[in-house]
Amino acid sequence: MDSAHDLHFGDLVLDETCLFAVRNGKTIQFTRNERALLRALTRNPHRLMRRGRLLDEIASESDVSDRNIDFLVNRLRTKLGDSAKSPTYIATQYGEGYVWIGAPSPGKPMDALLAIRPTFGPQDRRIDPRASLLVGELRDMIAAGIDVGHNVVVAENGGLAATDQLRHVLQLNFHVDNDRLNCSATLRDMPSKRIVRAFRLELDTADATSFTREAIRVSNGIVETLRQAFTDASTGLGIPIDEPLEMRLHKASTLLSASNPQWLARGEQLSKEREQDPLNPDIALQWCMHLFARLVMTGPSGALSLEERDCIEDEIEAIALGLLPAVEGTPLLMLTCAKLLYFINRGHLELAEDIVERACARTEDYAVALPIMGQLRYARGRFDEAVGVFDRGIAMAELGAAFHLHMRVLKCIALLAAGDRTALDAAAVDITNIGPQCPPDIASMIGWTIAAADRALPASLEQALAALGPAGAGHAVEYLYFTSARHLISKQARTNVMRGLIAHVTRLYGGHVVSGLVLRGIGLVAAA
Repeated sequence: MDSAHDLHFGDLVLDETCLFAVRNGKTIQFTRNERALLRALTRNPHRLMRRGRLLDEIASESDVSDRNIDFLVNRLRTKLGDSAKSPTYIATQYGEGYVWIGAPSPGKPMDALLAIRPTFGPQDRRIDPRASLLVGELRDMIAAGIDVGHNVVVAENGGLAATDQLRHVLQLNFHVDNDRLNCSATLRDMPSKRIVRAFRLELDTADATSFTREAIRVSNGIVETLRQAFTDASTGLGIPIDEPLEMRLHKASTLLSASNPQWLARGEQLSKEREQDPLNPDIALQWCMHLFARLVMTGPSGALSLEERDCIEDEIEAIALGLLPAVEGTPLLMLTCAKLLYFINRGHLELAEDIVERACARTEDYAVALPIMGQLRYARGRFDEAVGVFDRGIAMAELGAAFHLHMRVLKCIALLAAGDRTALDAAAVDITNIGPQCPPDIASMIGWTIAAADRALPASLEQALAALGPAGAGHAVEYLYFTSARHLISKQARTNVMRGLIAHVTRLYGGHVVSGLVLRGIGLVAAA
């Protein structure tokens, strides 16, 4: 079990179809009639279910009488360990019927692109069973139409939890009036809850084909809207608009997630494009990404002076702040601004958080948003949340891809900052064996960063550090501080990130190679 759709009531877990339950590792099986009755009760919690209504629910399963309802309820109580006198799950409303009073406990949060949330009411009217089939058809058709590795789920009991991580919700409202089945569907962005599409379904209970026909029509409309959201999400940073959607999404996730070497190579071209079109926000942010690449792709042993770094960050800050009004409607460019303003570490953390929140409320929570979302969380010291975000990215990325590596490295830095060496050692297995997509000096930097201060470096990393010389080692320490430590609010967290490299550099060259700027930034704990 352990499905997102299972029903949790303390130590009792019901399968979403009510086929069986599990309590303390023991399985409880239900008959066909028991299952139909249990399904009717649990899907209408805290509502009086009259005997006639319950009889209707199981009449399609077999021939039963009104008197058999009481017998079935008693049998269910026995299996569930319930009591008629002091009920936990099924309460009796004497002379009328039964009420499901089981208090749900948190189950596994839903993590999906789309949750379909059906509601059936009013509850004194019998809903055509084909309505439930329609919900399943919609789920399958939408999932097949999106086909980019995102989940489409049904929120059983119509319930959504605050812990659910959903990008969109499709609300289906079924209503019976004078034997006519009415249904409306509204698609909302989450968490903004803005309605982006609405439908009225033409359902004819005398025409079975109308259910499938409407499922096709609505699913096509939903797929069109969601795919447009994906397209909007990958607009900007020079991504060609005529490329297939899957390729656009892949490029969006790689262009902004890591230090992409192409930004360095395109510097001269981007400079010319800016001269030709100085008001184009897309080109301006591409130029900022070139500047960003100069800061992080020169390598840990590079000789970028503090004056040069300040000058580059001044230009990034001025451009990014000036472009905020122009990029408001383009999520990818909004996230680019947030990434840059976070990186330069000039008091824009709250602004970056606001930009990311608004960007994600406007479109699908696609991969490119995950690195900056996680970094903003661990900057605040919310390390568990950051690790959760990075784990989402790791799970959705192709093994061995640059994005997969980037998310793994960020997770390791979060665990390092949190001081969780046990979890870090588990997460860092084979992380330095990362293939040709990462320059050797950056690979060495990763190894030095995650190395424990009280353990000997592997031979290859020891040799690489020794080859830097005192000046190069000092640059490596500054590089780690500027790229991975200075953003953390907690000095202790900064110390945790820097401790290992400083210890190994000091052992080889002495403490004088570590700049005062770094020592002041991380506090006296590391300086000692």
